Amino acid sequence: MFWEDVQNWFLNLGQQYGVNPVIFGAIYVGAIPFFTLSLGWLVRNIKAKKPIVLPALASGFFFISAYLYLIIAGRNVPIWVYLFIIGMVSVGAVSVVQKVKSQIGSPTGGEQP
Repeated sequence: MFWEDVQNWFLNLGQQYGVNPVIFGAIYVGAIPFFTLSLGWLVRNIKAKKPIVLPALASGFFFISAYLYLIIAGRNVPIWVYLFIIGMVSVGAVSVVQKVKSQIGSPTGGEQP
């Protein structure tokens, strides 16, 4: 019963704000492999001293794609949701930058000891 109540609450939020939670979840999970591949492409281009604009843009797009859907499709979304998205994207961006730096700083491409 509790699980059904949570499910109904969650799905009603989607209806209230014009966002389909299933589509949001599919974009969120579906973007993970593309983000990982584009991040690898970015690291490879940095190491090879090749242009990084395209892989950086691709990585950024896949990183925020689900939130873009929320921003574009959502209506009457409370301001705290946008602030939460900004916070999550900021923390995630710092994490990605640190990961890329650790990848390009290591000759094997892995974590440094």
